[in-house]
Amino acid sequence: MRGVVLHTPGDVRVEKRPDPMIIEPTDAIIRVTAACVCGSDLWPYRGVEKLEGPVPMGHEYVGVVEEVGSEVTTIKPGQFVVGSFWASDNTCEICRSGYQSACVHRVLMGTIGTQAEWARIPLADGTLVATPGMPDADLIPSLLAASDVLGTGWFGAVAAQAGPGKTVAVVGDGAVGLCAVLAAKQLGAERIIAMSRHAPRQELARQFGATDIVTERGDEGVARIKELTGGLGAHSVVEAVGTQESMTQAVRSTRPGGHMGFVGVSHDVSLPGDELFFSLVHLHGGPAPVREYLPELIELIANREIDPGKVFDLTLPLAQAAEGYRAMDERRAIKVLLTP
Repeated sequence: MRGVVLHTPGDVRVEKRPDPMIIEPTDAIIRVTAACVCGSDLWPYRGVEKLEGPVPMGHEYVGVVEEVGSEVTTIKPGQFVVGSFWASDNTCEICRSGYQSACVHRVLMGTIGTQAEWARIPLADGTLVATPGMPDADLIPSLLAASDVLGTGWFGAVAAQAGPGKTVAVVGDGAVGLCAVLAAKQLGAERIIAMSRHAPRQELARQFGATDIVTERGDEGVARIKELTGGLGAHSVVEAVGTQESMTQAVRSTRPGGHMGFVGVSHDVSLPGDELFFSLVHLHGGPAPVREYLPELIELIANREIDPGKVFDLTLPLAQAAEGYRAMDERRAIKVLLTP
């Protein structure tokens, strides 16, 4: 099969990879209908994350089940499915508490690589969720978003306790940040502040429910959030970048007693203990347990109540994956959808 392989920073190739096979009786094989490039894929692409040798790429996916292992009982061939970027059994004690991304048997789908024509999905019963019938073609981008960025943005908003009467600020205007805006709106937030300097992303944020746009960053961004919130800071803040600047900005934008959800993959971030101590801010985040939210998100998408697929502003065939990486790296695209 054809699949995307990162050889060295900046060197993305589409090449022949072995066809996936059932290895464990709990596996399934899917024909990938759509995959995409994630903001976190840019960390190794830029050389920030060091890789040892060529690696397959991709961890977001939707597709049609082709084959299942002998112990798979809830998924069958012919079904259209959405899965999380973490494979999980969904039965262990950690999964049952709602944190499937820390499943005791978890498998990171990025190690398998789903920017490909087919993919092996471990722990298929716990990882894959079937849609109600074969979805219309125009719903596929939104279902693909549910595989990671929508679920991650949703977790960020939940971790920040976004809800009725709350002012929510979102740090980061990538696909995850934009989906956090959408999630905050769905969760009933009264006011949603999107922090963005890019006009197309600002427009999409407004479509998703943002009531205010803040273009300032760093200390100036914090000051602007305080100005908009009577000097107190936001009740709920979602951090969706993962840099030192974004984390510091998010903590300082949260009012005492407020909640901050951090879902950007952190790189070289440190937070002073004394600042955290005196901030009185609740912190919660990490790799999103997307599987926890998939049934609800799929229902919202199938009923056309939300349209997170709008985050995909560039669609390319799998063969042009290298251009997709370049477009996101150069911020010419919010998120790139790949069609095998």
